[in-house]
Amino acid sequence: MTGALPRNADVADQLELLADLLEIEGEASFRVLAYRKAATRIRETGGSVAELALKGRAKDLQGIGKTIEEKIVQVVEDGEMHALTKRKTIIPPEVVTFMRLPGLGPKTAARIWKELGVTTVEELKRAAEQEQLRTLAGLGAKTEERILKALAEKQQEPSDRRLLGDGLGPLLAVVSVLREHPAAVEVSEAGSARRRKETFRDLDIIATAKDPAALIDYFTKLRWVIEVAAKGPTKATVLSNEGLRFDLRVVPPESYGNLLQHFTGSKHHNLALRERAVKDGLSVSEYSITVVETGDELSFADEAGVYERLGYQFIPPELRENAGELEAARAGELPKLVELGDVKGDLHSHTTYSDGRDSLEQMALAARERGYTYLAVTDHPRGAFAEQDLEIDALNERLKPFRLLKGIEVNIRIDGSLSLPDDVLAERDWVVASLHAAFDRNPTERVLAAMENPHVDLIGHLTARKINIRGPADVAIERVVEKAVETGTFLEINSQPNRLDLRDAHARLAGEAGVKIAVNTDAHQLSALQHMEMGVAQARRAWLTKAQVLNTRSWPAIEKLRK
Repeated sequence: MTGALPRNADVADQLELLADLLEIEGEASFRVLAYRKAATRIRETGGSVAELALKGRAKDLQGIGKTIEEKIVQVVEDGEMHALTKRKTIIPPEVVTFMRLPGLGPKTAARIWKELGVTTVEELKRAAEQEQLRTLAGLGAKTEERILKALAEKQQEPSDRRLLGDGLGPLLAVVSVLREHPAAVEVSEAGSARRRKETFRDLDIIATAKDPAALIDYFTKLRWVIEVAAKGPTKATVLSNEGLRFDLRVVPPESYGNLLQHFTGSKHHNLALRERAVKDGLSVSEYSITVVETGDELSFADEAGVYERLGYQFIPPELRENAGELEAARAGELPKLVELGDVKGDLHSHTTYSDGRDSLEQMALAARERGYTYLAVTDHPRGAFAEQDLEIDALNERLKPFRLLKGIEVNIRIDGSLSLPDDVLAERDWVVASLHAAFDRNPTERVLAAMENPHVDLIGHLTARKINIRGPADVAIERVVEKAVETGTFLEINSQPNRLDLRDAHARLAGEAGVKIAVNTDAHQLSALQHMEMGVAQARRAWLTKAQVLNTRSWPAIEKLRK
């Protein structure tokens, strides 16, 4: 049955679109927001929400009531929510994209459509070029300029979100350069990158300074800045030579904690935080917490003070997605999350023996340099292993107690069989099985079959997604997790920036079910070993503790847990 059910992402997309169309129609904002929140919740749910809705249990999910549950059932039965079908006949489809442009909200988008009869992006471009937009009250030449610029940029950039892996290194480098400036007091990254979300639009930095103008000035003149998009006494936006957009805000030191908390987000986390504060007689703004009864305004120099005053344990940034962290923090029950320093080895890597760029010895030395006690070399099969195994034996003799493991990464074929026979797999220290092709051909059944194999230790990058390139294979996560528990197979968080697969919600589901998750880099070159930091951040977003992550253990301890 699951095969025919719509995916969570598709249900969420419909709700998002409905919210957009309602906003253009001028619907009350609380209804629009309810649909958006429900869409986020559906995206972040591990199991099939359509299946829950059919059983009348989708209402158990936070933010989903009877009305939305009925809409989900309509998607299952008719392919689309009725309200959406109806509105699509009234509102031209491209009008929604107008709202995504700078300076155009839903109201303006509706006016451009209704008053100027503009219904497509092409017509909008022409109207801006012919200076027709300025005939509408409140719109001027500046708006037309901004729209044309945004439309030109949109043609070059396939997605307006970039991989965290592209931005995190540069962001942390900028933070550390700003910290060294004599005027700087506190400097931190903020926004979705601080929460280590897989993708970002721009990179946010919050700081306090003895001389805000001097710090802003220094920031806009850093040598890699190619354009200063905005500059004021306390904030500036610059573009880097890599096309990254950085926003720096210098804030009052006494409110640094409040502002850092606010600008880290997520929007849904902050909204829930504010709503709950109202019940406690408090009003939260970005600058302070106001005690409503007395009018006292409380500002905090650090975030921990903000959370404590609102009645919570400190919540790590990676958890701030309104996915149950507020309730857990209020009860003092947040997990102690895994940390980068807990990782003892990497269980998925490649060398020049298959499609890697660096030699066995180089990979081994780099892994040892990182403080690891083992590295599993899982090259794709290319003929006999004799030569590689001899080299591994020699290196292990030389580098002990560090150990290279004789691993392998095999393909899961279309019929669910593996690309090497069992007698070969039986000889390896560690076996990873992964989908590498035909992702639309029974991916779930293929993975389940691979897990039945007594020699398969780990399923690599389960959904085979490549962020911004291809979506995830339609794998029934709950069935895979059940089978992993039953067969004792491990699952992987693959730290490659364009994979980060398992995604956070799925890794959390697996962790809660008792599956051990290996956080691996799948490194094909030396520099990729450092992606472990992003994999661990993904594990933290999935609420995983040190005990739930497999490779925080020594190799002998992992061997005991194998099938």
